[in-house]
Amino acid sequence: MAGLNGMNTTVAKTIKLYIGGAFPRTESGRSFPVYAHDSKKVYAHLCRASRKDVRNAVSIAKSALAGWSSRSAYNRSQILYRMAEMTEGKRAEFVETFVQTLGYSQEQSNGAVDQAIDAFVYYAGFADKYQQVIGSVNPVTGPHHNFTTPEAVGVVALLCSDEFDFGQLVTRIAAITCSGNTAVVLLSENGAAVLAPLAEVFATSDLPGGVINLLSGFMDELYLHMASHMEVDSICCDCNDTKIIATVKEEAVHNLKRVVLNSPKEPGLQNILNFVEFKTVWHPVGD
Repeated sequence: MAGLNGMNTTVAKTIKLYIGGAFPRTESGRSFPVYAHDSKKVYAHLCRASRKDVRNAVSIAKSALAGWSSRSAYNRSQILYRMAEMTEGKRAEFVETFVQTLGYSQEQSNGAVDQAIDAFVYYAGFADKYQQVIGSVNPVTGPHHNFTTPEAVGVVALLCSDEFDFGQLVTRIAAITCSGNTAVVLLSENGAAVLAPLAEVFATSDLPGGVINLLSGFMDELYLHMASHMEVDSICCDCNDTKIIATVKEEAVHNLKRVVLNSPKEPGLQNILNFVEFKTVWHPVGD
């Protein structure tokens, strides 16, 4: 039987945003095509997020922050591990997306999925351990007990790299959220079709709505609104455009956002350190 669009032709996907645990269309009604690799055949239509979508995503991430950061570290660990399980379960869909849109081989595609699963498992294991590793009891003079402990920095905006790297993307998201932060992620145009299966992983992993929000759109149009938003507490910029980096640094001054650049691509403790603050407590002891 012929396909709906002609002989042996499949219907192009429509990939919506992922905000607040739901899949809304952009309020602007705009979209942009993603083509099959090295062709003009439309693979999918992605929502082109607007500045209002950015505001909505940040507002929802802010609302979800208290609930997520107050969950036990063990529970956050369980949810991250569940993400690894769901990514494995959707391996075929991820591989198909990479092969069709990026021209990856089957081996490259499976390798990218393996890296993502490893990242989820790595940060699931670290979620209830990093505090002991980087916290400290400080030597002080006087009748006080002095200790330092890490806390989530808040709402983190992630501007993804122009060169799509699925393992790096998952490493960033897992490192941001494992300590109790919430995230608003602006995917680059290259590789943005991964939003569909990745959002479904988050939606089926017991993750509270609003903890991770995924936007597809044009970096040049949206990065300024994310960098200047006063409820964004930190911004991680993986893109290589020097103009964007300079503007992000300038805008971060207005509410003292932490700007994270050149964070390691591979899973590691430093990626967690980039998204926590340290609180030092003095407690009187003795008579």
